[in-house]
This record gives sequence, C-alpha cells and structure tokens, in this order.
Amino acid sequence: MAASGIPGGTRGARSMGAPVAPGFLTRLAAQRPRADVQRAIAELYAGRPVIVTDRDHAPRLAMPIDGLTPAILDDLRGIAAGPLELVVSATRAARLGAEGMRSATMRLPASVTDRRILELVAGAEVGECGPLARGDHVCDAAIELAKLARLLPAVLSMPVPEGALAKDLLQVRAIDALAFRDGQADTLRRVSSAPVPMRAALDCELTVFRDELGESWSMIRVGLPDTRATVPVRLHSACLTGDAFASLRCDCGDQLQMALATIDALGGGLLLYLTQEGCGIGLANKMRAYRLQDEGLDTIDANTTLGFERDERRYEAAAQMLRSAGFERVALLTNNPSKVDALRAAGIDVRERIPLLAPVRGGNRRYLETKSRRAGHLIGDTTVPGT
Repeated sequence: MAASGIPGGTRGARSMGAPVAPGFLTRLAAQRPRADVQRAIAELYAGRPVIVTDRDHAPRLAMPIDGLTPAILDDLRGIAAGPLELVVSATRAARLGAEGMRSATMRLPASVTDRRILELVAGAEVGECGPLARGDHVCDAAIELAKLARLLPAVLSMPVPEGALAKDLLQVRAIDALAFRDGQADTLRRVSSAPVPMRAALDCELTVFRDELGESWSMIRVGLPDTRATVPVRLHSACLTGDAFASLRCDCGDQLQMALATIDALGGGLLLYLTQEGCGIGLANKMRAYRLQDEGLDTIDANTTLGFERDERRYEAAAQMLRSAGFERVALLTNNPSKVDALRAAGIDVRERIPLLAPVRGGNRRYLETKSRRAGHLIGDTTVPGT
C-alpha cells in the first residue's frame, strides 16, 4: 500500500489516533505567521475583508477595492461605527497631492459611491478630494496584502466592529504581512520537469518551481550548460499578451524567442520565466495601466497612478532558482541594468551583460522609448524598416 502522506511512516506504521511528532508541531507553529498571511491574501483575493492587527496601533478591518459593488458598500456602512476610510499607497497618495507617505488615509463622505471610490484609487483625474493623513503600520500592511494578492493597492478601512462578526474574520499581524516578501523566495521548490522542444531551441528541458502561494515559476534549460562556466541566462518576466498573443504593445514576445535562440547559439544556458506580469502588478492591473496609457500616460506614470511603484519586481526568486540548479556565475541577457544590480544583490555573480535588442515597431515605440528615457534601459536603435 502507498504511504499515507503522514510524516514518519506508512499508514500501517501508525494508527490514526497516535500522537503527532513534537518536531512536526513545532514546525507548524513556526510557520503560523506566514500561514496567516497566505490566508489573508486568499481572503482579499476572494473579496472578503480581513482584520489587520498591530502591537502599537488599533486593529482595523480591511476590505479590497477590487470587486466593490453598491451592495457591498452598503453592507460595510451597516456594520461601521463611523465613517469609512480609504487607504492608498505612497505613489497614489503622491498622485493625490500628499508626498512622503508610505501609505495614506482619507475619510470618505457618507454619500460616496463605489464608482467614486474607484476614481480616487485608480483614476487619472479625480477632481477635489478630502485631505490625506499619514497611515500607520496597519495601513502599510493592508496595502502590502493587496499588492501580494495582485489587487489594486488600496482598501476600505474601519475600526473592527463589535460582536460575532469580528470572530468570523481572519486576523493577520501587520509585522508578518510587511515581512512576507523577504522570505517568499526561500519557499520555492522544484515540482516537475520534462524535455520540451522549443521553436527557437530544440534541446530544452522545462522545470517548474512552486512557491508557498501556489504560483508557478519556470526554468528552461537550453542544451547542457556547464555549471563551472559563466552561463548565459535570461530573466524573462511573464507577459501573457506579448508572449502568448504576440501583442504589439511591447517587445516581450520578440525578446522571449530571441533569448532562447541566442542562448542556443551561445552553446546553452538558462531562461527563467518569472511570474511577474506587468512589472509585478498582475495581468488585471496591467490592463488598467494600458487604459491609462491610451489616455496619454506613459508606462511608468500609468503604474504609479494605479498606486504601484515604477517597477514592483524582485529577483530573489530568480537567484534561488539559479542556485538550485548549480549556476552562480552568469552572463545576463538584458537591456535593463537594474536587473544586473538586483541579481548581484541577491548573491549571483553577474560577469557580463549581453544586449537583447528586439525590433522597434510602431505599436511599441512609445513603450520602448519610455523604458530607455525613464528606466535606463539600453535599447539602441533597432527600428524595423517601414514601421
């Protein structure tokens, strides 16, 4: 009979009523803070509120803005002891006229609508709005949880209501939410791998990693690179629109195929496919950013208007994947110097930067010019004739 999955033996070796090993319980207890954050992320993603607590500040109920409807807003008013507050991120607060805050709060009028709240959170033009106050650690943590859930970085907030309702809501400590990202890369585990011939490189093996949030990260090995040598590596952030649908708004699909072909031509290496859609803001928010770009904003201003940083990506997971495969000396295929700096900061020896210049077309010219002018990307001039 197959093993039961219970640590320490098979089904026949331990009865269902036998005590669990103390070491197992100790490990579970140590994992509790991260487990609480994981559950809080899932609750927000599902459109349910959580309670954020802090040693030095009053606990608050936090409700995501994504999916807010008039009915939900009425329900929140019905349990609130006073006015609802809107919590926004530092970059959104700056857009609303308040600089230098990690998070900010705004008291909302009783007549506010869900449409108006969305304008305050994500609109390019918001008109007059109420004064902003500096948020505390509870507010900072609520914004971080929304970002981890790939939601708009804003929440509705109120004091925790009295009675049975609070007992039914998940509680998470602010300190745990704010520290969560720093340990996320350490949870990456290899799950499976198989040979997958690619159009741009036939001799490939794809390995899937999974993190504690259930997100999948992929590593494509091209050829048989030598772990003792400096290995060509491409860090490629996932781009569904460019990679799968050949969108002309970016150069991601071109760079993906060029990277595989270049690595193959250099004798083999690795392509890491990172779960960082839209510079880390997620697919839904990337579409919101596209709408703002159509209204005249550039790529960076669209992201910050939505309340995100210019670039939300981190590269500790990439470094962890490289180390797990035995590669710590790399030649990085990128036009982005900040990737070189970030990978070095994560402990990888980047010996060389190899340019990866994709064609500049009419549809992606503004996008690429913004990356060059405002983000320091080394694009060069690779214009496709007639575009």
